[in-house]
Amino acid sequence: MKRTLAQKDGAIGWITFDNQARRNAMSLAMWKGLYEAVSAFAADPEVRVIVLKGAGDKAFVSGADISEFEEKRSSEQTVRAYDEVAHAATHALSEVNKPTIAMIRGFCVGGGVAIALSCDLRIASADSVFAVPAAKLGLGYAFEGVRKLVDVVGPSFAREIFYTARQFAAEEAAAMGLVNRLVPVDGLESYVRDCAATIAANAPLTVASIKTLVAQALKDESERDARLCREVVARCFASADYVEGRTAFMEKRKPKFTGR
Repeated sequence: MKRTLAQKDGAIGWITFDNQARRNAMSLAMWKGLYEAVSAFAADPEVRVIVLKGAGDKAFVSGADISEFEEKRSSEQTVRAYDEVAHAATHALSEVNKPTIAMIRGFCVGGGVAIALSCDLRIASADSVFAVPAAKLGLGYAFEGVRKLVDVVGPSFAREIFYTARQFAAEEAAAMGLVNRLVPVDGLESYVRDCAATIAANAPLTVASIKTLVAQALKDESERDARLCREVVARCFASADYVEGRTAFMEKRKPKFTGR
């Protein structure tokens, strides 16, 4: 079965890629499912963090499901239609107003790397394997995908990843800066759950403001929205959560933030 599953667990929204027969390769329906899941969690006030993972223990996402290409990606028109769906999904993931974590185990290849790069944090198990094999398939890679990789690992490593199209181990990914943390296989999910819970307990408006400000910082100065930057900061200081944070500090207790 090829599907993208969405499940809510308290303040955490889980998105699971399930195509285990093909190492969770993304079908067109799964790309659509990713967009729908992200949109649903974005609109749910109870969800404060979104975590993405692959079903089973073999892969996060091993790329696009090439078995569909002859039917759904073989002409200029079908390539454009397919790419629009995939782009909409990764764009929604990049722009969602909540923190996102890619929980990576096993293969993270091609479209899997694109999905992971669209997340704010990437936490990987020590047995993870990464690659962008576009040069071995003759594929063109869109500018936005290249830019995301350059933003994370820098131009030299981005060139190496694309030019060689080789697989590289989790330790290399960490050295490149592609992943935030490497953890033992048996501790991956608990680590991610703890990280997500820590983020979810913090002030949502502050976390969202930082996501906005980091995104603006990555833009060329001429494209930055200075007014938006000021507004998200001002919104924090005008919030009930700011009052709660100060009060909790003085009362020596944990704050209870509401996102208002």
